[in-house]
Amino acid sequence: MSNTIKINFKGGIISPGDLYNILVAASKAGILYVSFGLRQQLLIEISEERTNILVKELQCLDVMHEVNRDAFPNIISSYPVEEVFITNTWLSEGVYKDIFDAMDYQPRLKVNVSDSNQSFTPMLTGNINWVASSTAQHFWHLFIRFPKTNTVYEWQQMVYTNDVARVSKEIEELIFNNKDRFYDNPLAIGDNLFVELDMENYILKKADEPAMLPQFNLPYYEGLNRYNNKFWLGIYRRDELFSVDFLKELCSICLDTKIGQLCSTPWKTVIVKGIDEKDKHYWNRLLEKYQINMRHAANELNFQIEDSCKDGLELKQHLVKSLNNEDTRTFGVCIGIKTRIKSEVFSSILIRRRPLIKFWKLEALFVYDVLCAKDFNPNERTGNVFSKNNPKFFLAEQVRRAIVSYYQHRANETELVVSKEVKKEIEKQKQAIEYVYQCKHCFSIYDEQLGEPENGIAAKTLFNSLPENFVCQTCEAGKEDFKKIDLAELQLQAI
Repeated sequence: MSNTIKINFKGGIISPGDLYNILVAASKAGILYVSFGLRQQLLIEISEERTNILVKELQCLDVMHEVNRDAFPNIISSYPVEEVFITNTWLSEGVYKDIFDAMDYQPRLKVNVSDSNQSFTPMLTGNINWVASSTAQHFWHLFIRFPKTNTVYEWQQMVYTNDVARVSKEIEELIFNNKDRFYDNPLAIGDNLFVELDMENYILKKADEPAMLPQFNLPYYEGLNRYNNKFWLGIYRRDELFSVDFLKELCSICLDTKIGQLCSTPWKTVIVKGIDEKDKHYWNRLLEKYQINMRHAANELNFQIEDSCKDGLELKQHLVKSLNNEDTRTFGVCIGIKTRIKSEVFSSILIRRRPLIKFWKLEALFVYDVLCAKDFNPNERTGNVFSKNNPKFFLAEQVRRAIVSYYQHRANETELVVSKEVKKEIEKQKQAIEYVYQCKHCFSIYDEQLGEPENGIAAKTLFNSLPENFVCQTCEAGKEDFKKIDLAELQLQAI
């Protein structure tokens, strides 16, 4: 028997000092390894008899935690890759931290805070999803995914940065105070929720158009890499387990080299930013001491699995091996594995395990469904069934076929975009055609761009704006005897 202790770090930002103290407490309880969760939280698996030891240590440190519960989901954010994978954006470190500092309550609903200029962290997997506007500085688009439903609503108003925390709190209160309307109700209506919001208390701005969410593209997030004049280190563990001793030394190096924070990601990895060139040798020595492998294959890094799920990890390794043997390209695809009914993972392609035999809590004879998100966008629900009831020995081939389908979809999208661009260019060229008006008797022309200044007609005077008594300056034919003609055509005529 074991328990899972969960510790939240807002936005995935972790103080090395705080983490070090937690790890010391874990060591006192005999813990050798910890892991990080999909919502950027710390997870500690501990035996039943040692749970009280760790709980008392955490209480002494005044560290909020939950045992086998998730009543207070962590606030997740794209901050871990700010500057590293996100550039040319107004959303800075200070803005993230202002929002987190203003969160003076423990959210009971899932809150996501995301830059619109990235796809590394999921944008819409929360219940209250904030996406930074790409056009209006310090304003945020708001998407509500009603709890325990697939219903997503995008509010037409954008919210100012300083009000994000307060609006989140009021929306949560409205949802819990009106559970029959907004909680576990697939017919929940977004407009009805926002009618209840006290909008006069907030700075709002009507969105000119819906938020533009980027196409999913997962960057390589492992290893020691340069950015600006610094380095960042991404650490991935195949079994999702981080040695307590390793993390304690990592925290010590952070403190010794004046790195004030490290980050956890939704890919259950750790990122350390702000490493100076002169300090690189400390980090290389740490990786060597603990034999931390770097540079895993990309098709291993783009899987998402439920937290603390051994069956999911085993299935992942089986699929990774098969994809490697087939030399299958998986760049840009996010593959999720789901073995539990109520869990949720971020994925373009989802592998869902189902038991054919179920008796009480015992399950046996599993089959697997392969589902795809709408347009293979992992921010959408994976509701499109690609293949059902697959035995494990045939699953890898079905996943490969789903990946091929993904690339075909991408190719079709590219062709459609190219076709639209060509069409736009043709329309632009049509609009750029220059016309003049030509007398059908003497072939003299009237050019709107030039006008006839000598006759008192200013340049850029439209032909239709000319007086009715206008006549050809050569043969004095009337206005009605002029014909609109393409200037290119005119150049082909013999004069």
